[in-house]
Amino acid sequence: MMGKISKDYEVGDQAIDSLISELVKRSGSAEAENLLRQILTTTVKLGRESSDRGDLKLVNNALKELRYSFKIFSPYRSVKKVIIFGSARSKIKSAEYKMAEEFSRKLTEKGYMIVTGGGPGVMEAGNKGAGSGKDFALNIRLPFEQKPNPYIDEKEKLINFKYFFTRKLVFVKETDATAVFPGGFGTLDEGFEMITLVQTGKSRPRPIVLMEPRGSTYWATWMHFVKSQLVRKGFIKKEDLSLFRIIKSVDSAVKYIEDFYRVYHSIRYVAGLAVLRLNREISEKTLKLINEEFKDILTSGEIRISPPASKEIQEGEFLKLPRLAMNFNMRDYGRLCEMISVINRD
Repeated sequence: MMGKISKDYEVGDQAIDSLISELVKRSGSAEAENLLRQILTTTVKLGRESSDRGDLKLVNNALKELRYSFKIFSPYRSVKKVIIFGSARSKIKSAEYKMAEEFSRKLTEKGYMIVTGGGPGVMEAGNKGAGSGKDFALNIRLPFEQKPNPYIDEKEKLINFKYFFTRKLVFVKETDATAVFPGGFGTLDEGFEMITLVQTGKSRPRPIVLMEPRGSTYWATWMHFVKSQLVRKGFIKKEDLSLFRIIKSVDSAVKYIEDFYRVYHSIRYVAGLAVLRLNREISEKTLKLINEEFKDILTSGEIRISPPASKEIQEGEFLKLPRLAMNFNMRDYGRLCEMISVINRD
């Protein structure tokens, strides 16, 4: 990953750099000036360095898709959202379709919003079950199969993507929980990527539920492969199985998602520290327990009650919430999810 770009990141042509600075001053807030300058500088560098029209089209389309997505989601950032993945080929009478519809309905009744891939099958069920105005659809333009379903009430919440990678980025960035129903290659790709992002720390911890109706063996068969081929052969740790949960009941899945955020609120990594924001203070008993049970994921010190970090204060991030801070090894995210589970039982 490219490191932080310095403030002197420039085109190198004084006239152009001056024009960029002037445009930045007319385009955004003072807090965003440096980032906007870097974006514009990168755009000019692309124009001067690339003679491949295809490269420029890719960057242009990706940037436009992201800009529009951020615009649509921005007013709803304070509302928790659940992404529903699943087969586009599930029939309306199938058990997984009915399960996804009920799951979506019960979540929106509890104040969540739903995000789907916008297509038919399980995705359609998710939009159908959601309360009016409480869902989004991130559709991918394909030559077959993936036309927007008819259950998207507000058309401005239907976003059409050219690229899978920008669509996936928005799926992760704008949601707080993931539900994966049975499906094909695309569903497994989305589910595996979501688990991988949490496993590697590229996405913050979140509840990931692998859902299937009673009587289905879809996830049990998948889990047999994961345990026999991935865990047994050392490709993943057994603790990585704590990154997700297989659930066969709508009510159990809703409860698992709600419980994940019962005490735990969010996490922020600041200057080598992992800072866990909490919805309320935890007991001394629980603090002692997590220090005893999870010292293996610390590089030094202990898990301790902490005030907001200076970076959090500068950015005004949830300053009224209590916090825990620890020197997390930035590696054992399955164990981190286990610790969050213990905190939530306080």
